[in-house]
Amino acid sequence: MGADPRFFERLGPLTASSLAALAGARLEGDGEAQVCDVAELAGAASGALVFIDKAPAEPLDAHGACVIAPENAVSLIGSASAVLVHAAPRAAFARALQALLRVREHEGSEPVAASAQIDPSARLAPGVVIGPDARIGADVVIGPGAVIGPGVDIGPGCRIGARAVILCTIMGRDCEIAAGAIIGESGFGLAYEGREVLSLLHAGRVMMGDAVTVGANTTIDRGMLRDTVIGTGCRIDNLCQIAHNVELGEYTIMAALAGLSGSVKTGPGVMLGGRVGLADHVTVGAGARLAASSGVMHDIPAGETWGGTPAQPMRGWMRETAWLRRESARKPGRSKPEGSS
Repeated sequence: MGADPRFFERLGPLTASSLAALAGARLEGDGEAQVCDVAELAGAASGALVFIDKAPAEPLDAHGACVIAPENAVSLIGSASAVLVHAAPRAAFARALQALLRVREHEGSEPVAASAQIDPSARLAPGVVIGPDARIGADVVIGPGAVIGPGVDIGPGCRIGARAVILCTIMGRDCEIAAGAIIGESGFGLAYEGREVLSLLHAGRVMMGDAVTVGANTTIDRGMLRDTVIGTGCRIDNLCQIAHNVELGEYTIMAALAGLSGSVKTGPGVMLGGRVGLADHVTVGAGARLAASSGVMHDIPAGETWGGTPAQPMRGWMRETAWLRRESARKPGRSKPEGSS
């Protein structure tokens, strides 16, 4: 998937040789190859820039894309228009991204852009800002001071709370976004080159289903090269954090202060207790439940209930908790806790 032009402005095309110079990479292949977009490797196509961090286990087909790769991967890349060889491919990609794309911004001094498409039945409170080419559906209500970014599509019947910010998002119908929520901002994607830390431009979107509720001051980051997906019927409490590329299955429930790291996936009907934290790339199976304050480092099978840090099946966690309570009650020199017979 390339960058959605509703949300991102293409600055190219640029030649592979110019990108190599910008990124500090060595060029192999056609220096005049034109690059105008970015993609994940799975969506690679002619004219796109992709990167790989390490040599693949098997030869890969770049489908005519320009590839940034480490030295030991070059011989395994086939059908690339050009290869930009760099010891830190992610950092080189971060530099090249800045030259290819930028996020669209509000234009002019009027709070509501002339090109925005707003249904006559929608109600806008004072101080609302709506960017160019945004689409606001029938019976939408937008609270005071809310910001709807360029190209954002809000489906019929949605309610957007005061000072909420919606960017790079396509929202279904009948969603409720509480005050102060921020949806579609850049995720926390970083690249390292020596001691320098670079931020990666996030060129994905947030795709939200129907009848989703998002609590006050919750944040949902857009994807980096693919979408962050919030399934139909999800219920997300106040002060939650959902990172880039997360995919929430339908009717997932998140209690307050839960945090999901990048590329987490949940199946339908998952329940996350308050202050649950999930490590990146974890998958939680359909109908699984996580007790409050669980710290999840590994995949959770469907239908199971886990708790603790690191999280484990509930029965084992409760046994360990009971054992620790007994052991902590012991005094030096005693073989049994006080009060036991």
